[in-house]
Amino acid sequence: MVKVVTDSCADLSTEIVKELGISVVPLNVYFGDASFKDGVDITAEEFYDRLIKGPILPKTTAPAPGAFIETYSQLAAESDEILSIHISQKLSGTYNSVLLATQQLSKECRVEVIDSLMVSMGQGLLAIKAARAAKEGVKLDQIVDLVKKAIPKTRLFFLLDTLVYLHKGGRLGKAQAFLGSLLNIKPLLHIQDGEVHPLERVRSRQKGVSRLIELVKGSTPIEELALMYTTNPEGVETLNTELAPLAPKGHVYRAKIGPTIGTYAGPEAIAVGLIEGEK
Repeated sequence: MVKVVTDSCADLSTEIVKELGISVVPLNVYFGDASFKDGVDITAEEFYDRLIKGPILPKTTAPAPGAFIETYSQLAAESDEILSIHISQKLSGTYNSVLLATQQLSKECRVEVIDSLMVSMGQGLLAIKAARAAKEGVKLDQIVDLVKKAIPKTRLFFLLDTLVYLHKGGRLGKAQAFLGSLLNIKPLLHIQDGEVHPLERVRSRQKGVSRLIELVKGSTPIEELALMYTTNPEGVETLNTELAPLAPKGHVYRAKIGPTIGTYAGPEAIAVGLIEGEK
């Protein structure tokens, strides 16, 4: 069976990782000299507590190639085919680490690497799609084709409380256009072509949530749907009520945005990820 690997930027829950047998390689988060592996040495709750209360803004780094080599080597004992799906290379050096790792592997195990052009559950939904196909016995080349066809149909919308964390973290991308005009305004962003783009400026969180709902309804039919948050699980309840009927069988994935993406999204952020179905 094909094995699926991703990184902690996918924000997959422990439950779905176990259910589908997905291997997750953690990125590194730093508060000053203190180093943590995302989701291993520090939980999301502990991270946000430090982020909100502490004087030091965190930084993140990609896993070293050795972390991927170790994961691939372990999986090679169970399978000779691996699919590795990762955060956009425009937002992280993780993809480059993966490529370096694959160059050092022996030829006994084939590893295919895909840049998801996404983050968080945009990336996570693609990993889920791949892992479900693998469980059904689909071969590697077919799964690669499935994922590559799904990438252009994958959407990720973020409603942030502030752009401070994204700006100081150096991941603002095309949303630089929003800087300097954000007094009492909530930024609505999306991931496009692998980087952060501005969508709209809304006057209140309530209007931002309403706009998120409109954006998702404009993306129907929906094949997969995920709701994400950083510090406020209640913040996605309205979204769930409105959007669950649009998802197949009403199934919506819920995810807490982890330390790596939380470094840039900041507290009080919410997001929606989806894969559009066939029109």
